[in-house]
Amino acid sequence: MAEAQRVLRELLADVDDDQVRAPSALPGWSRGHVLAHLTDNARMFARLAEHALCGERVPTYEGGQAERDAIIEATAGRTAAEHRAALAGHTRTLMAVWSRAAAEDWRRPVAFRDADIAATVFARWREVWIHMVDLDLGVGPADWPRQLAAHALDFLLGRLPHGICLVATDLDRRWHTGGEGTAPGHEGTTPGHEGTAPVREGTAPVREVCGGVRDLAAWLAGRVPDSPPRCPDGLPELGPWPPHPPQPARRTDAGP
Repeated sequence: MAEAQRVLRELLADVDDDQVRAPSALPGWSRGHVLAHLTDNARMFARLAEHALCGERVPTYEGGQAERDAIIEATAGRTAAEHRAALAGHTRTLMAVWSRAAAEDWRRPVAFRDADIAATVFARWREVWIHMVDLDLGVGPADWPRQLAAHALDFLLGRLPHGICLVATDLDRRWHTGGEGTAPGHEGTTPGHEGTAPVREGTAPVREVCGGVRDLAAWLAGRVPDSPPRCPDGLPELGPWPPHPPQPARRTDAGP
């Protein structure tokens, strides 16, 4: 997390007002919108953690998605200096709140994705690295740490249909989705024991999607990878991002 924040800080050090007003890689958003989102995301996580440490579980946004969107629109037009100051301030506050958490506090529940404080640390890690790509200022998926890319695959695996196996060619690691012809979805399998079940007669074969772990993560995150992943039958269509709150996992057997 500290490395992500350092890279973001250095990336923004010399950004000027014109660059902030220019379009980002996200359709309909300027770079200012991306920075406003990153800043408010830090504020929101700090607020959730602050209340959780007091034994309180408050809504992620009292006004829901409309409040989130309104905050971004209201603050996107800041100057470059104002964006840097606001982001730095809320990041310091977030880190200060997290620093007060004892070992047992990380499991305190928060409303964000019906998870806990620990999960918000990983969420912030994803937000910073992924949105740095959206800023289009020189950081791309190739700059993501491998651990971040692997974590993103864990998080986003649900965007894939059943019966898909992601093969990270630079890690000798696989991720399976559930469904016919595969073992139940699990991540980080031991090389040589990937868990692929024998394909029963009449079932669909496993479809492998191969690529570097960063390229797989970029594709699954809806960003442009340096080298597109490869699949003999064509890349599968991606579903939506993991819903909030999370939905129960779908069964892959024929039971009720």
